[in-house]
Amino acid sequence: MSMRQQQWPWFAILSRTGREKTTTLLLENSGYQCFLPVSKSRRLWSDRVKELEVPLFPGYLFCRMNPHNRLPVLQTPGVIQIVGVGKTPIAVEDDEIAAIHSAEKNGQSVMPWPYVKIGHAARIEYGPLTGLTGIVVKIKSGWKLILSVTLLQRSVAVEIDRNWLGAPGQGNSMGFKGDSDSSTPVDPTHLSRARGFPGELAEAE
Repeated sequence: MSMRQQQWPWFAILSRTGREKTTTLLLENSGYQCFLPVSKSRRLWSDRVKELEVPLFPGYLFCRMNPHNRLPVLQTPGVIQIVGVGKTPIAVEDDEIAAIHSAEKNGQSVMPWPYVKIGHAARIEYGPLTGLTGIVVKIKSGWKLILSVTLLQRSVAVEIDRNWLGAPGQGNSMGFKGDSDSSTPVDPTHLSRARGFPGELAEAE
């Protein structure tokens, strides 16, 4: 397999806030595979209703790239840096990107959510999100499946139907306990920084 054809890992790209879409298009036009998760919402104007797409992770997009040849990415207008430790880029877990992409592709309502580190993990057994796993929480408006990007310490919530989880204790290998606990501990430091970027993770070249 040639270097060009190789399926490189996903990396998180820190971009200028408000330019995520433009930066994504520039990278894609340069031949990179990119993913910009968005949340869709409707806003009522005086004469019309407009549907807006807002990045689920403001200031970030995801890109498959060769970590040993990152200069072309860093030189792309709008790119600030590649998420990593020091000058070493750190890949995002493939299954985390796949889960968020699947939720978005299936048309479910996805929204930013406080970063969740612990809680009742469950696997979706039925419905359009069958096979996805995440942390399940119950709130007044219903049930949500929490999906996270660990490297960024950020989460998103997907609206789900309780019946998609199956009966408590059946087909649920990750131990979800049904209705017995409706709260999930949340990391109190989530999104506490200006860009919500954890610790010293950054690359500046």
